[in-house]
Amino acid sequence: MNIIRTSLACTLIIICCALVPLHAAMAQLKVTVTDAVVEPVPIAITMFYSETPAQNTIGQRMPEIIKSNLQRTGLFEAVNSNAFIQTVQSIHQDGPRFADWRAINAEALVTGTVTTTPQGETRVEFRLWDVFGERQLSGMAYTTTNENWRRITHIISDEIYKRLTGEDGYFDSRIVYIAESGPATSRIKRLAIMDQDGANHYYLTDGKDLVLTPRFSPNQQKIAYLAYYNNRPRVYIYDINTGKQNVLGDFPGMTFSPRFSPDGNRVIMSMSQNGNSDVYVMDLRTRRVSRLTTHSGIDTAPSYSPDGKYIVFESDRGGTQQLYVMKADGSDQQRITFGKGRYATPVWSPRGDLIAFTRLYNGQFYVGVVRPNGDGERLITSGYHVEGPTWSPNGRVLAYFKETKGTSRSSKTANLYTIDLTGYNERKIATPADASDPAWSPLNP
Repeated sequence: MNIIRTSLACTLIIICCALVPLHAAMAQLKVTVTDAVVEPVPIAITMFYSETPAQNTIGQRMPEIIKSNLQRTGLFEAVNSNAFIQTVQSIHQDGPRFADWRAINAEALVTGTVTTTPQGETRVEFRLWDVFGERQLSGMAYTTTNENWRRITHIISDEIYKRLTGEDGYFDSRIVYIAESGPATSRIKRLAIMDQDGANHYYLTDGKDLVLTPRFSPNQQKIAYLAYYNNRPRVYIYDINTGKQNVLGDFPGMTFSPRFSPDGNRVIMSMSQNGNSDVYVMDLRTRRVSRLTTHSGIDTAPSYSPDGKYIVFESDRGGTQQLYVMKADGSDQQRITFGKGRYATPVWSPRGDLIAFTRLYNGQFYVGVVRPNGDGERLITSGYHVEGPTWSPNGRVLAYFKETKGTSRSSKTANLYTIDLTGYNERKIATPADASDPAWSPLNP
């Protein structure tokens, strides 16, 4: 079943940000996100002022989603609305009474309005205030179709996050994953997609063919995934905007879906020929395939650096499964991990500063990160089976799947989780069924 996601058509207007220089306002209130333990910033998020029943519904639901987005980061704590002194009506008429918000220990305040334009569209305006500095940090208005109010909420959340942390947000993004159902001996696996918070969930494939390892294009709304068609591995490219899928090719020796290059014009993959697995790259414009590694060991699971100049991959050429980095043309191959156990599924951070990986040691799975030169390895989370790390668009959060044992020997459950880069604030993402192999999208265009 193909469901086409409605694209967003909105007008963005900057409101009154020139009241004070931004750097002056930010000096009053800024969240530091580099420490392992962060004291959450108290933020008050009011209902958005509105005048009609339809507007009221949006005006009540948007702040709840903003609150949920921000609290999931572990950096913010929403002030209980029962403690609010000033009413939404009063804010709309007179602006914030900052003393009232300081009295309930709020350090930041979010207010907004929802109105309907003469053309019948929804106009949402929000403002972010520094309570102790008594200043506006940000203000924007969005005009869009009524169906897109939820996406506007994520865009507002991103703006708040960016203004208060100095880092780009990641709420206006999606996660594609493998939805699993049925008994362990005959598992049905379907391609599914949802917003990063689990909303707007739908299936992209019908479950007739086994599908594995979806990967997002970095600059287009396209997904590459591996499907076993008539028991033969075939790579498909799925266009989310149109709902159409095209066959990239049949690859008998492939076990992982290709990953896109940063410009979206190439895909890198591992293929096995004559029992030997090596790394290859395909130019999507010409369909020309070039071989990058020629070692007798198993080279697989390649991933590009965000600038496209380097590739990380896993290989057992040194006797154990470890991570290696090479230039994009296959030259200068160097091993970067030397720990005990096996390293797998490496993926480069969008920032370029870290590589996430899965590690298996002494029967325990770990998800960790390491610098591209091999320094600074940190294990972030562990479990009976945790695997498949994928980065949020801002490189601050990792998503992965965790499998746990059931009540019987053969029964297991798999779920998606997110965790902060520091290893704190692990959160489960609710899905309709079992879930594995997540891939985080870039920010929506």
